[in-house]
Amino acid sequence: MGSTPSLTSDSDHQTIQAARYSLSWRTGSRDLVTSPYFELTDAEGARWMRICALSSVHSRAARDESMGLEPPQVRTEADALVVTVRSRSSAWDDRVLELRCTPDAVEVTLEARGGGALTDVTILGGDGILPTGASGTFRSGFEAQSLYVPSPTEPVAFVRPVWSAASLGVVGDADPGRLNGVFSPPPLALAFGRDPATDPFSPGPGPWLAMWLRAPVEELGFTTMRFDPVDGGGLLRLAYEGHTAVDGLWRSPTVVIQPVESPAQALHDYRDDLVLAGHAPALAPAVEPWWLEPIFCGWGAQVARTGKNGWAPDLCRQEIYDDFLHTLAAASLDPGTVVIDDRWQAHYATAEPDTEAWPDLRGWIDARHAEGRKVLLWFKAWDPAGLPPEECVTDAVGRPIAADPGSPAYLARLDAIVERLLSAEGLDADGFKVDFTQRAPSGTMLRSGADSDGVWGVAALHRLVARIHSAAKRIKPDALVITHTVHPSFGGVTDMIRTNDVLEHDVSGRPVSVAAQLRARYEIVAAVMPGYPVDTDQWPMPNREEWLDYAQTQAGLGVPALYYLEQVREDEPIDLEHLSLIGRTWDEYRKRLR
Repeated sequence: MGSTPSLTSDSDHQTIQAARYSLSWRTGSRDLVTSPYFELTDAEGARWMRICALSSVHSRAARDESMGLEPPQVRTEADALVVTVRSRSSAWDDRVLELRCTPDAVEVTLEARGGGALTDVTILGGDGILPTGASGTFRSGFEAQSLYVPSPTEPVAFVRPVWSAASLGVVGDADPGRLNGVFSPPPLALAFGRDPATDPFSPGPGPWLAMWLRAPVEELGFTTMRFDPVDGGGLLRLAYEGHTAVDGLWRSPTVVIQPVESPAQALHDYRDDLVLAGHAPALAPAVEPWWLEPIFCGWGAQVARTGKNGWAPDLCRQEIYDDFLHTLAAASLDPGTVVIDDRWQAHYATAEPDTEAWPDLRGWIDARHAEGRKVLLWFKAWDPAGLPPEECVTDAVGRPIAADPGSPAYLARLDAIVERLLSAEGLDADGFKVDFTQRAPSGTMLRSGADSDGVWGVAALHRLVARIHSAAKRIKPDALVITHTVHPSFGGVTDMIRTNDVLEHDVSGRPVSVAAQLRARYEIVAAVMPGYPVDTDQWPMPNREEWLDYAQTQAGLGVPALYYLEQVREDEPIDLEHLSLIGRTWDEYRKRLR
């Protein structure tokens, strides 16, 4: 960290100078009131951004438009200069934008005073009316050509043109425009590069400009953080969806803007910043040796056996998993952990075993323990199937949409479920593969139950996963909870990070190597959650050749996971030779563990 920035003034500008950047704004006849932009430049004077001083805190009661800005005020703190810009707001008694200039970064925070239920909050831009008569939505300008997004998407584009939108959060699925919840939540961070994007994986040379969100996870009451660009400008939009009530003073999460050498450094600095602020654990949990054993997960084999017209969850059956174990034994494959995937439950939410499909699930788990193996149960987050409506988030007509982590009754039920599944008096399973965290409820018309505290968005998912994790550890201290929550603040509520489903094409429609996708995802996890074991997944694979390439890549990055046993596609059966190759990769992996 360098020395405290300095403030200089001349007849036209005021400038805050730090070692790696400067921030300036106009004074005089074309001051910030009429031209609402701060100029952010690098140490050599090359512009990075025109930071828009307008912002909006929309609520259910009113759209928030700035009807005038006051001249910036500057105060000195021990290690920073702080610029504040007060706005006359159509929705709030008072609204202030704060730019805290530290030796390394500009930290932007929005403050509103009054009352209302937040809907959209926009930072680095917002709605307003200028003295010139210009009105509508204003955005910040970016002197960049590429954008790095640390989250898998379809099309695959970790690096993309800067005027491509990005959505980071806990809402998504496989429908068009929604396949961005593979990590849920991902790092709430972006990076902007000066060179054009050339392929989905390769950031250009530095320097880059990093941007991330800093706040306690309990205050992340939004479902998504979106980069919203239009025609040379962009802003950040936080979707609170009417579920955060304000009565008095409210402060937004802080947007940290910092020059870096690369996107990789941006992710490392982001994680370090959250740790320093006390919003993420400094150390990964102690790793139990059995967590690192190769995994067999039945999902891919279920799908392959079902074929095009079947329903794969129907094949989560005891006799079929026995078949899978026989195939593994015939190939001399010895996974240390077996995952019983979708769906062994009669109802997803209540997690009672389907006794028609699994007549003796406890006995089956006991048999695996006798073989020296562990068993994880697939757990579908958020699903309300089997729950009473009062323990759910419901829609406008009272239909259950999702389990409600704000409901004390649901949390008590969840504790009892985990005890029943993991305790020696119950099924005696060894942990969970928690899936579908991207199915967080989303919508302004959704409602929490009467006894709920209304927790929403990323904060609600954290509470849900934390409850599963704490209950599991209380029952079995060495229990393993696997999630795809790739956010540093989730470090205390997960044990292993899963890289999750592989995607297909780049922005031009060309197939993208599945092994390359795995490497890119692993690098993100390693940067923001160092020391956490990585479940390398294996679903879905486009063909047998890429499946084998992926399997060989897995063992060099994280815990190998095998999903396919009989075929990858209908015309590409898997034989003992292919499974023997898997076995050799496992042997080499285990040698490295020793």
